Amino acid sequence: MCGRFAITLPDDAMARAFQAQPANNLPPVPRFNICPTQPVATIISREGARHMGPMRWGFVPHWYKRENDGPLLINVRAETIAAKPAFADAARKRRCLIPACGFYEWTKDAAGARLPWYIRPTQGEFLAFAGIWQVWEQGDQRLVTCAIVTCAANAQMAQIHHRMPVIVPQDDWALWLGEVGQGAATLMRAAPEGALQMHRVSPKVNSNRAEGEELIDPIDS
Repeated sequence: MCGRFAITLPDDAMARAFQAQPANNLPPVPRFNICPTQPVATIISREGARHMGPMRWGFVPHWYKRENDGPLLINVRAETIAAKPAFADAARKRRCLIPACGFYEWTKDAAGARLPWYIRPTQGEFLAFAGIWQVWEQGDQRLVTCAIVTCAANAQMAQIHHRMPVIVPQDDWALWLGEVGQGAATLMRAAPEGALQMHRVSPKVNSNRAEGEELIDPIDS
């Protein structure tokens, strides 16, 4: 799964990388400990152009009466996305990319203490997570929400966790965003071995209130 991530590049750099028009209300950056329910920058394609704007991380199905009417849906499994009523329509019609410079995952030591790891690209400065999005409205409430698509981990990532976010290569952004052809489902697979690198980081990141560049600094494992 993916429960925390970081984005450290400026908005204009990310917008240029995705050739997207940035909104004027994007979350501030850098952010080293992005948590569920917080706003995240996303890329969508609409009317022949890409747009970069904020969405709440935590997908809210349209039948929820309140935004917290059910489980917090921050991740969606690639294996079942097309069959789940909450996600099927979005998987067909509302796919997005979610930029991240890296993400966190946890192992446990012999005493059960949570040990955080930071995972980042081996090449390049950022990743593009596969995502889906949904507009939720009840009365005068309106939220634009998203979730990250996950898949079974590759062998490298499986040393830490059995799931990982689906990472869309740049050459496939247009396919995932629905700009070209069919077959986006074929992209819902693990990243190639060696595409990511990982290192232990401070347990400070275990707190969802922690913030700061030191959260992603390596420590001795």
